[in-house]
Amino acid sequence: MDAQVKKIWNEVKSGRFAPVYFLQGEETFYIDLIANYIEANALSETEKSFNQVVMYGKDVTMATILTNARRFPMMSERQVVIVKEAQDIQDLNKEIGSKLLLDYLARPLPSTVLVFCHKHKTLDKRRELGKKVDNYAVMLNSKKLYDNQLPEFVYEYIREKKVEIDDRAVQVLCEYVGNDLHRIANEIDKLTISISGGEVITTHQVMNQVGVSKEYNIFELQKAILQRDSLLATKIVNYFESNTKKNPIIPVVAFLYSFFSKLLMASQVPDKSEKGLASELKVSPYALRDYTLALRQFTLAKIIDNLTSLKDADLKLKGVNNGSADEGQIFRELIWRIMS
Repeated sequence: MDAQVKKIWNEVKSGRFAPVYFLQGEETFYIDLIANYIEANALSETEKSFNQVVMYGKDVTMATILTNARRFPMMSERQVVIVKEAQDIQDLNKEIGSKLLLDYLARPLPSTVLVFCHKHKTLDKRRELGKKVDNYAVMLNSKKLYDNQLPEFVYEYIREKKVEIDDRAVQVLCEYVGNDLHRIANEIDKLTISISGGEVITTHQVMNQVGVSKEYNIFELQKAILQRDSLLATKIVNYFESNTKKNPIIPVVAFLYSFFSKLLMASQVPDKSEKGLASELKVSPYALRDYTLALRQFTLAKIIDNLTSLKDADLKLKGVNNGSADEGQIFRELIWRIMS
């Protein structure tokens, strides 16, 4: 949780609500976290009936939103107006809508808590609203986390749940789920339900939860490739090939393509120390070890060749120039080419 999010989060949790919040950005997790907390806690259950309005951007104009915002609360010290999917407000990016909002922001009603949830993008800073909104509203610009920031998010979220997790389990969770914070949080929520007090979340539990086989999974395959362990790689390929419905091949190919793409970047980094690679690749310290090993195992020409093989396999798996080969055959040939 960065400083901006933490400041807003601490304020709303302590009951200090601002007249206007404008929550925007690509990362929707923190937008939802703050808006949902305000929706659940700014008013008591009895106050919500008359003093809380939740609307969706595609259904309203700015005039409708502000008419609600200018109402006075009934038998309560405040009212709450939440606009979800605010990026879809019909006239937000038109002169009339922007002017109405800026006029309200200059003189907001102190007894109203107005929350805009503007997801997946930010206001255009070239326009007047984009330039001025942060002068009046509590602003959140929520950006997608880099891979190397995900473990910190997991540890922080785990601490909130008052449970513990081992380091390898954190790596598996981050690598398999990626930077989808909503899904990471959801997987952790499900894990914490299934464990008893004082128990540490293990790699095995994470693998079972997110659908990765304990014995043979995408991480074990990557490890076998990097260590040039052809026997283990063959066993894993056989395991995947025996049940492609449970272990779909296309996501595996995409995972390996992502790895070798970053490995290509790593091969071009002048400073190949751990610090230099971490800065350039934006990956966790755990994943960094794999890239360091891979740089010793694969030449630049081989990295490029592997990327070509992965791209070709992806096309064949999607039905392009695949002849009569099935998924298993395409996958087996791909792994052989990568390791040869």
